[in-house]
Formats: sequence, structure tokens, C-alpha cells
Amino acid sequence: MAVLDPVLKRLVRNGSLRVIDWKGQSTLYGDGTQKPVTIRVHDAVTAAKLIFDPQMAVGEAYMDGRLTVEDGTLFDFIEIGMKNIGRAPFSYPLSGLTERLRTGLRRLGQFNPASRSKANVAHHYDLSDGLYDLFLDVDRQYSCAYVMTPNDTIETAQAQKKRHIAAKLLIEPHHRVLDIGSGWGGLGLYLADISGADVTGLTLSKEQHGVSNERAAKAGVAGRVRFKLQDYRAEEAQYDRIVSVGMFEHVGINHFDAYFRKIAEALTDDGVALIHAIGRCDGPGHTNPWITKYIFPGGYCPALSEVLPSIEKTGLLVTDVEILRLHYAETLRMWRERFDINRDKIRALYDERFCRMWEFYLITSELAFRYQGQMVFQIQLAKQTQTVPMTRDYIAEFEERHPPANVLAPVLRNQKAA
Repeated sequence: MAVLDPVLKRLVRNGSLRVIDWKGQSTLYGDGTQKPVTIRVHDAVTAAKLIFDPQMAVGEAYMDGRLTVEDGTLFDFIEIGMKNIGRAPFSYPLSGLTERLRTGLRRLGQFNPASRSKANVAHHYDLSDGLYDLFLDVDRQYSCAYVMTPNDTIETAQAQKKRHIAAKLLIEPHHRVLDIGSGWGGLGLYLADISGADVTGLTLSKEQHGVSNERAAKAGVAGRVRFKLQDYRAEEAQYDRIVSVGMFEHVGINHFDAYFRKIAEALTDDGVALIHAIGRCDGPGHTNPWITKYIFPGGYCPALSEVLPSIEKTGLLVTDVEILRLHYAETLRMWRERFDINRDKIRALYDERFCRMWEFYLITSELAFRYQGQMVFQIQLAKQTQTVPMTRDYIAEFEERHPPANVLAPVLRNQKAA
């Protein structure tokens, strides 16, 4: 335990963490203000990896059973670490070196031409179709919900998210709408249902592409709602409204300029676009290496200071920015609770190691929003200053006219038809 001791003494100042090493030696860290969370490190090699590269090693050790939680839960253990680290990076000579190296090399990891983007999407989104039904809402919204009260269910919160986005898009029946990164089609189908507009969705996931078009056919709207298996860079048509939810995180910093150029090219002169994505409050950085390797290869959640310069180069106008702080933390909590309830079914689809991997992913993601400055931004864009109303009253007025139950209605109808 000698190798870990100085680092843990420096890190754990609040709360209590007990660490048992591979020899059975137990050491308590922290201020003793709460019941200790106890972990066991099963071998000396794992301890060394935790010192050299904790961002990668903690997740891998938990997945492989080389680090186990003996008292408390994985959530309790990760929360102690993230609470103590907070938004200020915790560093010591070895970790500082790896942090600087990863930030310096981040453009290599985020080089996402069309072929690599497709492979990255398949890694995560082309998993078993049944997996996502076991923890998402009935509409399979796999992005930050809009949580308005502590009693919101995931279905209600996701309906509120779609409504909030629709309000900002100001869609009219004659409009053509482009949904970049259209997922399983829920947002596109809702926008078409609520406005009567024509909707085209783009996805790189074969699974999502098939499900989306099947849903459009069952809803009887395939004539004006279609989903294409296509990279956004290949789209050539123009649209009155463009929306992108939870896709920008997969673009990569090398491609921000090209992404917003495509938005500008595809948007009509009186058009409106809305980009909804995860961001970071602490300035430019790099993606957690464990997340890159196991969950979202090629992904990056940027600071606004990295996004706005690319928008400015295109001539697009930023007409509104909204920051959602804890909405994603609550979304992830609800996903995590559903995942835990259905863990036996998920284990049957994959195995226990997969369950531990996703448990770690959902927990660390939730706590990053609670303690480490992760947030979601919604950036509204236009080409002309007069396109969007002068005040934000139109958003609340739209939402008042469309209660969440009405947003859910077409989803539930489609569920019954299936």
C-alpha cells in the first residue's frame, strides 16, 4: 500500500475511504465524517496502474474485478473521489505528465473522417437493440432530458426536452427540417407530428436507421419523414430548420469548422438551427481515456470557447445560448436506476464485465455533471437578426400550449401500433 498511500492522503480530505491491499492491510483516509466506503485492491500491479494513470486504471480494474467495493457502493466510491477533486484538476508528477500528453495529442484521437465516424458510432449505437429498451424511456431518447420537477419521470423529462427544442426551432407546416444525428427517430417524428413539417434524419447507425424508418412507416408518415444512413457532410439539400441533439460530441475538434460550414450551407437564409450538446465549463481539455477506449471512441465534449470561433467563421449568428447544468445528472440517475433494475436481463444479453463497464460509465458520467463542471449547451443559430423573436417569451408560450402528455401521445400511439 506504500505506493498508493501518499496520493490517497493528499486526495481524500472530505469523507472516509478505507483501502484494503492485496496483503490484507487496511488503511483509512479522509476526515472520518461519514461511514467509510471500503475498496479492495487485489494486486500490486493494479496499485501501480492506479498511481500512473488513474483515469484509465480505476475503470479497467473495476471491470476486471481487480478493484472491488467491499462496503458501500461503486457510486459512493466514485463520489468520494469526484467530490474531493471537484473542478480543479488533481495532479502529481506522474498524472500531470499523462494529462499534458493527452491534451497535446487530442487532435489525433479526434480525427473523425466519415469512415472512422461510422466505425465509432457502430461501437456504441449498434449494440443489442434490446439493451436500450432496458434503461431508456419508451421513445429511446439517448440525450439529456429537461427535468423541471423532482417528480419528473424519464418519459416526462424527455418529452419536455423535445418540446423545449421544438419551441426554439419555430417550425411551421411548410418547413423542411434536417435532424443531424437522429437516433431512433423520436425527435424527428415528434417535430413532424407537432408541426406538419417535412423531416429528414441522418444517422450512421444501421440499427437506428432501421428502427427509425420502421417507426415512420408504422406511424403512417413515411411520405414526409425519412431517415438516411448518411454522414452529415454528404448532405446537399437546404433546410428551413436544422437540429442536432447529442451528435456534436462525436464530431471532434478537428472538424468543428467543417461542421458549422455545413450547417451554414444547408440552412436557408431565413432558417433557424439548434445545436444541443455536452460541454465543459473549465476550458479546453481532453476526453477521459477510459470513456474514449470503452464507450465513445473519437468523442469530445468541448468548452464554448472552442465552439464559438468556428461558428463565427461561417457568418452564422448566435441568437440564443442556454446552459443546462444538472439536467443531465438527473437524466443519468434515472438511466442508472433503470439499468440496475434490469441488470440481470442485461447480463443475459452480454456478461457481468459488460454490466460493470456500463455501470461505471453511467455513474462517472452522472457525477461529472454534479461535481466536475460538465454541462449541456443549446446554441440557437440563424443567418438574420430578425429571424428569431426579440424576447424569449415565445419559448414559454409554446410550451404552455403543448403539455408533456401531448408530447408523449404520438409515442404511445406508435408503441400500441407496434
